[in-house]
Amino acid sequence: FSVTYGRNSSWIFFCEEDTRIQVVKLLETLGRFDGSKEWFLGKALYDEESTIIHHYAFAENPTVFKFPDFAAGWALSIPLVNKLAKKLKSEPLKSDFTIDLKHEIALYIWQKGEGPHLTPVPEFCTDDVNLYKVDHCATTFSNFLPLCGEPVKKEDVFVAVKTCRKFHGDRIPVVKQTWEREAALIEYYSDYADISIPTIDLGIPNTDRGHCGKTFAILERFLNHSSPRTPWLVIVDDDTLISIFRLRKLLSCYDPNEPVFLGERYGYGLGTGGYSYITGGGGMVFSRIAVQKLLASKCRCYSMDAPDDMVLGMCFSGLGIPITHSPLFHQARPMDYPKGYLSHQIPVSFHKHWNIDPVKVYFTWLAPTAEESLNGKKVGYNREDL
Repeated sequence: FSVTYGRNSSWIFFCEEDTRIQVVKLLETLGRFDGSKEWFLGKALYDEESTIIHHYAFAENPTVFKFPDFAAGWALSIPLVNKLAKKLKSEPLKSDFTIDLKHEIALYIWQKGEGPHLTPVPEFCTDDVNLYKVDHCATTFSNFLPLCGEPVKKEDVFVAVKTCRKFHGDRIPVVKQTWEREAALIEYYSDYADISIPTIDLGIPNTDRGHCGKTFAILERFLNHSSPRTPWLVIVDDDTLISIFRLRKLLSCYDPNEPVFLGERYGYGLGTGGYSYITGGGGMVFSRIAVQKLLASKCRCYSMDAPDDMVLGMCFSGLGIPITHSPLFHQARPMDYPKGYLSHQIPVSFHKHWNIDPVKVYFTWLAPTAEESLNGKKVGYNREDL
């Protein structure tokens, strides 16, 4: 952007595909700021408490650090773009993991206090375009769950739950009380065959670190033992809370005849030629053709307890199959995200039971409402603080 627009433009404005823009109002809004100075503008988000997805940044008081809600759009003045481009040339990115770009970009621009903070702009909004109160907004956001045709059939989604003997008693009952009923095809894979659940022992011992061996055994089983007419596989942890109902709508937007690997994208070593991967806790979605190509490639775990999600990312990267990111999958709990960010989302998944009532979280955030079940329209939630 610095090279292409650095001489003839005043601003770079970023937005998401569902951001709606009133161009005249946007130009008026940007015109209030001196474009010859360094500006970082957006709708401000902040953490209520320090959180793992932001590496526990600003642990003393996480509310002090503001970062932009990409859905509302955000803007950089060209002097700041040019400064950041110059910095990138002289200092390559150091971060190993890319988890939440909106937070990480704000940290990069802030430069430990030497660069600008985010300046909140009230005209950058995430209110729905149809609301009466959006007259002042230069941007609005269409927060419908993506639906590109008929939802895929229940029988077209095979769900694999990774578990182990020590969690049979506390985590599996939560699945059965919440989202299991939404899945037509579901199997539980463990290190112990328990007929009361039932679980299937894949012959892979449980490990305290990664679960690469178990995940590849699940992929082999899906390819060789499930109906070849089942186009989609979802692999989740036993402490993943997921809406299969919403996932079926989302999958209407993807072609099962293409190699699709879908979920929440993280990155490893992206500044130095690394790879993206789908983080496992939020759920990993595969088209059958993606599984076929992966297993035909002979790319496998470098150890049985390697991190399965990262190995899969490395394998698909080597195959030239892109990772498909959806912000509706979540590796963490609802309280690990800013309220303002989740307020315009219709989420597909959350992860972890730590310090929450997972059944309550499911019925507050993920269970299909009567309105949603009937017509697939946007849902207004009354979400209590959890």
